[in-house]
Amino acid sequence: MSQVGAPRGRTCSRTIRSVALLTSGVLALPVLAACSSDGDERSKAPAAAQDVGPAARDRIADGGTLRWAVDTVPTTLNTFQADADAATSRIAGAVLPSLFTLDKTGRPQRNPDYLESAKIIEREPKQVVLYKLNQQAVWSDGRELGAADFVAQWRALSGKDSAYWTARNAGYERIQKIERGANDLEVRVTFNKPYADWRALFSPLYPKDVMGAPNSFNDGARAKLKATAGPFQLKEMDRADREITLVRNPRWWGARPKLDTIVLSAVPRDKRAAALAAGTLDLAEIDSPVAERITQARHNKGGGAGPQTGAGPTSGARGPGAETTAASATPSSAEENGSDEEDEEKAEAARESREKKTRALAKYAKEQRGLGGYVVRKSLEPAFTQLALNGETGPLADERVRRAVARALDRKKLAEAVLKPLGLPANPPGSHLALAGQHAYADSSDALGDQNTREAQALLADAGWTPGGAVKKDDGTKAGSEADADKKKDKDKEKEKGENGSETSGTDKKKEDKQEEKKEDKGDKEAGAKDSESGSASDSDSASDEGAYIVGDNKPGRGAPLSETGSRVIAPAAVGQARWLDDADVNAQDRQPGGMAGAYAPGGTAAPAADSASPSTTSSASASASASPSTSASPLPGPLGKDGKPLTLRFVLPSGPGSEQLRTVGQKIARMLDRIGIRTEITKVADADYFKDHVASGDYDLALYSWPATAYPATDGRPIYAKPVPASDGSLLVEQNYTRVGTDHINQLFDQAASELDEKAARDLLRRADARIWAAAGSIPLYQRPQLVAAKPAVANAGAFAFAAPRYEDIGFKDPAKSGPEQPQKSAGATQSPEASPKESADETGNDSGNDSGNDSGNESAGESDEQ
Repeated sequence: MSQVGAPRGRTCSRTIRSVALLTSGVLALPVLAACSSDGDERSKAPAAAQDVGPAARDRIADGGTLRWAVDTVPTTLNTFQADADAATSRIAGAVLPSLFTLDKTGRPQRNPDYLESAKIIEREPKQVVLYKLNQQAVWSDGRELGAADFVAQWRALSGKDSAYWTARNAGYERIQKIERGANDLEVRVTFNKPYADWRALFSPLYPKDVMGAPNSFNDGARAKLKATAGPFQLKEMDRADREITLVRNPRWWGARPKLDTIVLSAVPRDKRAAALAAGTLDLAEIDSPVAERITQARHNKGGGAGPQTGAGPTSGARGPGAETTAASATPSSAEENGSDEEDEEKAEAARESREKKTRALAKYAKEQRGLGGYVVRKSLEPAFTQLALNGETGPLADERVRRAVARALDRKKLAEAVLKPLGLPANPPGSHLALAGQHAYADSSDALGDQNTREAQALLADAGWTPGGAVKKDDGTKAGSEADADKKKDKDKEKEKGENGSETSGTDKKKEDKQEEKKEDKGDKEAGAKDSESGSASDSDSASDEGAYIVGDNKPGRGAPLSETGSRVIAPAAVGQARWLDDADVNAQDRQPGGMAGAYAPGGTAAPAADSASPSTTSSASASASASPSTSASPLPGPLGKDGKPLTLRFVLPSGPGSEQLRTVGQKIARMLDRIGIRTEITKVADADYFKDHVASGDYDLALYSWPATAYPATDGRPIYAKPVPASDGSLLVEQNYTRVGTDHINQLFDQAASELDEKAARDLLRRADARIWAAAGSIPLYQRPQLVAAKPAVANAGAFAFAAPRYEDIGFKDPAKSGPEQPQKSAGATQSPEASPKESADETGNDSGNDSGNDSGNESAGESDEQ
């Protein structure tokens, strides 16, 4: 994952974690009220099931070492620092207290290993939360957990002392004081203003020795931890061997860990197939080509027929000699009996080529035999990939153009291209703030509407983008040789551009794009199918799952495992009814200057030229589409333009070998936009520069990256979707809103939700905010990312965790000597319904739910409603 650099315009350190009325009146779109009483029904969308090889503790062997792949050796062990990564969070989850962890539906649950209870005991005049600690909970140095640890962490993260180099302070700045309760096991936290997401705090909890002083916070926990309080403790972090070793904590008071040791090995994604084949890993997150290789290897191992040179349906899983034909493999007479020196050289080159292929085949076959010893565990990752539209400047500063882009997309087809080949549910996310299966989830995409080519074109026309609009109008008419000379100059310029490779145009471009489409459709069972009624061509070719950029996928303290563009603004309506909004219905804070209602697109300076070396640029593909008259329009005679300028958007994508998925999805999006007359220039940049130098800095029109799901959307969603505001120094404070699109009303709804202690009322506020985020059309969720994990079959209670936090003490190896029925396991593509809502109040989380050996075992629901 790319590291976020300093974007143009300032960000703040709150968290680490991405509508005009048409004057013509043609596109009055229905909008369902986000706060209607059918919200609870819409939140019952099922979540993808975990796939972790579940087993009861009594069926797991005692002892053993689990070798688990991570991307890197972390540069810090402090999850609250800016350079913390996925490995930092994985270590913290195993060795530090998390007062609340996430269950299978992404809801926070009280962790009974650390808390006997946690509840709101006062609301007026101030909100007061009382924590009662488990009396057995101690740090590895023997000291009890207590109020001093809470106080030290609050002071470090409150944002009041700039000597602490913190990456986030969300929630901690709302605390007024922390004090000891009736005894040493009670901690009273008083807030200066209500905070609905109080469960997000103090997870993980660091000892006061780390948080008590700036020097110890900044440097003391980067390479070691003086004290821990988890089922495991840190033994060694070896940067030379790229390994982190965790061992059992002898002072652990909870269920004894099944494993003796966990070794976290830093193995890059492109090296994991070889590491798995060599047997040096037991558990590793993988990309789809590797998953296909494992599936094929197990098929061959079980007696299934399979070519030695090909191991899967896509090129990613094929062997190195898959392209070799019988004719090319057979030496010609000239190769064997070169008649002259030139023939002998050709023959020698051919022999070397064959030998090289033979060695590669042998290596590949050996790897396949090793990969046959693994299984693939799969689910949906708690993160979604979005299309980001930069609304700061250019055509996308007009919300009508953003809406047109959104209405041109067939999100279902894009999701199916990524997820369907993996056997995973392919339903596009309907929310920016929660994912299917989470309690806060509600599909608010009605505020945008489905793909509709005709209405997308009408939006563009209303914004002034028309066929022929790119033609410049001359003051005078040139005639004769002067006009012919100008035409010749234009032709020469086009020819020069084509030769330089910087741009493809005209007939050559169409041929190139058609060839690209044929390549993508090769081997697809659905190739050649007719377009759907939505007007989009068949784009069902599969895509690999690697390379998606996830921003802030390791939000500190979250406990997660380790990436309305209609023409109206949302307004409340009766249940199941749609209503039109006219100009009088639109809130003043959602208006654009000049009386246009909608997303605020802040003005700013033009994006700077990219510093990266010679990014590759090509134009979008042209594609024809057949569709029903209700959703599509007649093919446009050419690209759209306005005031002599063509409507062209710069689509920035990463160019690295691990980014095939984003490029495949990007090409599909480019073809969909081409159908409504929007041309795209696809600019490929180095992976290392993609996010820092382009997305975060605003140097793009269109981009693809991912945001992780969160159990605390009021806190974590605000900096991503809030309206950017000018800072005191004149720069733009964008926080994490890299699209630069937002409204005052969205800000207000987030602020209200964060302070609303009634859970149902807070959910309604968040759903209203999400509807307006759809309306702003700065971010279009496309699909939930696949989660693929290679595991030795004997590994139990680990794999594709989905929403749930790993329960490290329950991970181990199944004991074949112990009999008994296996726990039933759902298929990877199956879904599960959200757990039944607990009767316990949102203020009180005090009863143990028992130990069922699942990844949320021993935890209990955070609750539905507040204690009165």
